[in-house]
Amino acid sequence: MESNRQMKFHMLELALVLFFMKACASETFPKVQNVTWSSINFKSILTWSPEPTNYSYTVEFSELGQNRDRTPHCIRTMATECDLTAGLKNLKAHYSADILSEPMRGVSSDLVEFPHVRSEKFSPYYDTAIGRPEFKIEVSSDKRKTTLHVTDIPTALFNEDKKRLNIRDVFGDNLQYKVTYRKAKSTGKKEKISKSSIIELTDLDRGESYCFYVQVFLPFRALDKQHGEISNIQCSPEESPSIFEEYGVGVIVGAIVIIILAITAIIIVIVMCCRRRKRAENTGKEGLPLNVA
Repeated sequence: MESNRQMKFHMLELALVLFFMKACASETFPKVQNVTWSSINFKSILTWSPEPTNYSYTVEFSELGQNRDRTPHCIRTMATECDLTAGLKNLKAHYSADILSEPMRGVSSDLVEFPHVRSEKFSPYYDTAIGRPEFKIEVSSDKRKTTLHVTDIPTALFNEDKKRLNIRDVFGDNLQYKVTYRKAKSTGKKEKISKSSIIELTDLDRGESYCFYVQVFLPFRALDKQHGEISNIQCSPEESPSIFEEYGVGVIVGAIVIIILAITAIIIVIVMCCRRRKRAENTGKEGLPLNVA
């Protein structure tokens, strides 16, 4: 009976020691706050606060359900961010990260478990924001077709040959572009979705200036993450239609024929008038009396 009491007492004592150790650890090594994933074009950075004073941070991360890993530059660091781009190799996987509050480098501690905070889950493929694309406008010589040539955005990723990948390399056929356009002198807008980086528009009025902006569209994502950043707005030049485009060849040929006929008629009238005048003059001379020497 007495031994049971002693055992319970020792267990209570141990629990109190652990409690005060945790309380002390929380005071010495405060837990981080505001843990956030920040990712654009697959450059994925984990951020948090506050800046440490007499302690440091270590980041551990893993695919959900897998063993945790560390990256060398985020072990006992005084920074409040960790670039995990290279560590998130399976782009379609979901990851979580723990940020531990630990002693500074070279400082030991008797604590077995340090205070830590876990991030929300994150997937590069489904969550990274896509930046602003660039494009060029090409208008065909007959003004019947306008083509947008979009440059696929480069990412922070590299393949095994150290070649930088663009978003087309990553998303493949899942990558689409949304084009929004309007007449330069109008507010009415139209949209076109294209799976290609070369986007042809054939429903534009000839000679009119149109304004365009482009953004990445990823329909397989959650609604709030489907669209990339909007590009800068660009407008095609406004060109006055030539006389052939405005009136047509038939009308112009008809007008030329009418002008030629009118000129011919005027010439004929002038010639006839001249002949009549000469006749009148000749008739007048014939009616005069002959001069007598």
